[in-house]
Amino acid sequence: MATLKKNFPVEGLGCAACVERVRGAIKDLKGVEDVSVSLASNIAQVEYDPAVVKAPEIRQAVRDAGYDLVIPEDYDFEDEQNVLREDAEAELEERARKKRRKELRRLKFDMYLAIVIAAVVMLLVYAFKDFPYKDIVLFVLATISVFWCGRRFISTAARQASHMTATMDTLVSLSTIVAWGFSTFSLLFPKVWSSQGLTAPIYFESCALIVAFILIGRVLEEDAKNGTNESVRKLMDLQPEKNRVSVGDTVKVKPGARIPVDGVVVDGETYVDESLLTGEPMAVFKGVGAKVYTGTVNTNGLIRVRAEKTGSDTMLSSIIKMVRDAQASRSKIQGIVDKVATIFVPVVLVIALAAFVYWSFFAGDAGGFAKGILTMVAVLVIACPCSLGLATPTALIAGIGKAAEKGILIKDADTLQVARSIDTVVLDKTGTLTVGTPTVTDEYWYDPATKGILKAMELGSSHPIASAIVEELKEVTPSKIEDFAEVPGKGVEASYDDMRYFVGNTTSETSLAGQQWEKEGKTVFYFSDQDRLLAVFAVSDEPKESSKEAVLSLGEMGIETVMLTGDRQEAAMQIASKVGISRVMASMLPGDKAQFITELQGQKKKVAMVGDGINDSAALAGADLSIAMGKGSDIAMDTSMVTVVSSELTKIPYLVNLSKKTVKIIWENLGWAFLYNVIAIPAACGLFKFSVSPALAAGLMALSSVLVVTNSLRLKKD
Repeated sequence: MATLKKNFPVEGLGCAACVERVRGAIKDLKGVEDVSVSLASNIAQVEYDPAVVKAPEIRQAVRDAGYDLVIPEDYDFEDEQNVLREDAEAELEERARKKRRKELRRLKFDMYLAIVIAAVVMLLVYAFKDFPYKDIVLFVLATISVFWCGRRFISTAARQASHMTATMDTLVSLSTIVAWGFSTFSLLFPKVWSSQGLTAPIYFESCALIVAFILIGRVLEEDAKNGTNESVRKLMDLQPEKNRVSVGDTVKVKPGARIPVDGVVVDGETYVDESLLTGEPMAVFKGVGAKVYTGTVNTNGLIRVRAEKTGSDTMLSSIIKMVRDAQASRSKIQGIVDKVATIFVPVVLVIALAAFVYWSFFAGDAGGFAKGILTMVAVLVIACPCSLGLATPTALIAGIGKAAEKGILIKDADTLQVARSIDTVVLDKTGTLTVGTPTVTDEYWYDPATKGILKAMELGSSHPIASAIVEELKEVTPSKIEDFAEVPGKGVEASYDDMRYFVGNTTSETSLAGQQWEKEGKTVFYFSDQDRLLAVFAVSDEPKESSKEAVLSLGEMGIETVMLTGDRQEAAMQIASKVGISRVMASMLPGDKAQFITELQGQKKKVAMVGDGINDSAALAGADLSIAMGKGSDIAMDTSMVTVVSSELTKIPYLVNLSKKTVKIIWENLGWAFLYNVIAIPAACGLFKFSVSPALAAGLMALSSVLVVTNSLRLKKD
């Protein structure tokens, strides 16, 4: 059985060290080919062989590592072959979303309680110094703050300790418990200090402030992370409630309603808003025979739609899955950062212990046991592996989500980073640069009385040009022809009233009009009988309105554009001149296209291939960045790294710019995260002339993570 790639919501992730531990636990399972875990989305993307390892075994491995998958014990998430059902991923993620929302409500309640406690504690310490039994009241309030408001940090740290690991929660828990325990000892045994002529050091206010600041930071971080995942939630909200519509059923869609299936309009006409799928703001006209898609909005007319795809088979479901998979994937940069994070927490623990020993025993009069305790607490609190863990995934999730809003579907995290380095864009002609629907541009009739015969012949033809001629003759009634036959590579022929008729791209007679149209790059077809020429047609596939703008934008960015087509040189040059492309490779077979991509790469070019047909699939597979038009073939889209749903080429320069901005923000985030820790930890150790209190350390740590996520959210504003 082939491998499967599935997404599992993970519970308990707190920092980059958690991510690497969960990834390692799953990766060690036999049958698992690849795994990535995202701190920003709390998703583990696992590629595994279901014949070797099952989903329950993956869940157990995660549990053994001290975390959990959001799958209820009694949930039937596998089919009879023990393979995760196609519709299970969305259901599990929705369960995880509800669970996270519930946890966030609890987190906010604890945050508000911790803020109130911290405020009261600060008033007692600085405004009401003579308050009766002040130290006892401070003890009670600090105990509630540490062991109730901060209970999630302690329980997670304890669970990780049982697995001989340490994470961000370990640092927070140790710092608060040490400060609380030290202060409680001083409260219960003040004579230990008074016998030495010292005042008993009590730091309950530090405990309360640390918990309050950490919780504020965690809430802000979770809210910001939810913002980066907003695009997928918007798409999921478009999905209709589960209904009993089956393929082949006809459904009535009223004005203002969302279309519940992928299908074809069989009655009525309207304009449909497809903006959340394609990123295009203008509503699209839909008449009988037009395709419509789940989640789009019927704006003004009553239509009836025959269902062709429902449920998880619809385009909307495919888009949601593609975006979710991309956001859950791990980039190469993130892999390096996660490895750094695995040693970060142990190193911080060693530094904190060293700071405690130095200030307690070797600093002389400037130190002391109390100073050592406070310094150790400050070091534990100020270190922030969260900012490292969030730096890359939050930016990638925001970027991939923003692309999805614009109708650009990206397959994985590395694709978004590759796009920024592209210096050459190779464009297929038909369906990519052009509309993809040929139309009759010119015609000349020698015998108009034979129009019905031509229409009847073209109605029977499978050639793509035939539909253009049929459309041109839509007001003509077809004649009753006989002995119809298609001649591959030449055209069609048929009999009518004992006369044989032919339609094709050659003729025995000279046609000045046909010769002129061929010089103009148009495709010419001739209609004749066995004696004479009856009509000449010129057919052309015109460029999309956006093609010239896209080529111009790419040129302004320093990116060369090349047209690659199987069409004739004259026809290719005609289109190229209209859109502003100077380099044209015509009469190319599929193998020739792939070879051309290889030649460009041999010249040290970073090549993006844009196509829409089966004949483009080999070239797409070989390019550094492959982009398929959403209205093209399924094979092209399966092969590609990016799909442009609307097939508008202006999305390509937008993608390149988005890639540049995303990578820039990733490096900004990583730079800030590393710089913060490089400066903050030595400062907390007391290596500089100023000191950092535990409360200030907690505030700085919370601010560090929030800044990283907020910086990533700038991508959502473009």
